Amino acid sequence: MCIGVPGLVVGVGESIHHLAQVDVCGIRREVNIMLVCEEDPATLLGQWVLVHVGFAMSLVDEAEARATLEALQDLELDFTEPQR
Repeated sequence: MCIGVPGLVVGVGESIHHLAQVDVCGIRREVNIMLVCEEDPATLLGQWVLVHVGFAMSLVDEAEARATLEALQDLELDFTEPQR
């Protein structure tokens, strides 16, 4: 099963060629933002993105992100360890 997980962009580089830091369930991950960044990467700070296999696939609003995280937590999925 493939799943996208919402994450909050907490750090960016100077261009879309740098990985952004995204907080996913309290864990910071480096994520490629090339698919969602149309302007200066700094505009993504504080935005929610849907992360799948290390890529930010789309922007999501905060309410949708929080609802999705709550649903995933109800399933008791652990995103702190890599899945095998």
